[in-house]
Amino acid sequence: MIDIHTHLLNGVDDGAENTIESLTNLKLAQEAGFTDIILTPHYIEDYYENDYQSTKIKIEELKSKLYDNNISIKLYQGNEVYISDSIGKLIQNNIVSNLAGSKYLLFELPQKNKILNLDNLIMEIKYSGCIPVLAHPERYTFIQQNPNEIARLISKGVLIQSNYGSIIGQYGKEANKTIIKLLKNNMVHFLGSDTHKNGHIYSNFNHIKKELLKYINEYKLLELTTNNAMHILNDDVIKIQEPTLIKKNWFFT
Repeated sequence: MIDIHTHLLNGVDDGAENTIESLTNLKLAQEAGFTDIILTPHYIEDYYENDYQSTKIKIEELKSKLYDNNISIKLYQGNEVYISDSIGKLIQNNIVSNLAGSKYLLFELPQKNKILNLDNLIMEIKYSGCIPVLAHPERYTFIQQNPNEIARLISKGVLIQSNYGSIIGQYGKEANKTIIKLLKNNMVHFLGSDTHKNGHIYSNFNHIKKELLKYINEYKLLELTTNNAMHILNDDVIKIQEPTLIKKNWFFT
């Protein structure tokens, strides 16, 4: 399996605090069956400014410790970029990192506030030569209130990454209900751990898989955990299924 969203790079954001913590979590990931991981520290202007060059140096330092710790996972560079009016410039000036050197860019939104110019910013990402990948939309209030907004974003060329933890209630009931709706209606293209400090997702992966298989089949699970992410590593095009709109009725939960 391939994890495209992690905060396992030590000492750069709110994720792993030190090298030992990074290596411990990578061992848990390996035991869970992950073979490739993209390290995606936050890039938030004026807060976590993990730019391309500084991130590259930190990743090379971490890679140098893998062999001695019996870790065979392949590590790749990326960022989780917080949306801003500067996102086009950040991409064009090679300040932020795309996923594994591909054309795919992982970005996130405010959890509680809807961005009024979101469509324009998505266009900026695309004009900058990138394919936008939206991180964990099931956690955003405006998506929880109207999950069909994801179908509209997909129609504009956005791909969707949801968190494994959402299926087991890590982010609350609303995120849990929302990811189920997205999974059932072909509105998820990647699953990622978004692992920060404790590797909780990796150590609970068997339980997570059982929960996911209540709503998708084995083939779809392979697609969301491995096959689609392999297209990122290969920097080629992902063919997606058309999403279906969620119908609201008296039994809609």
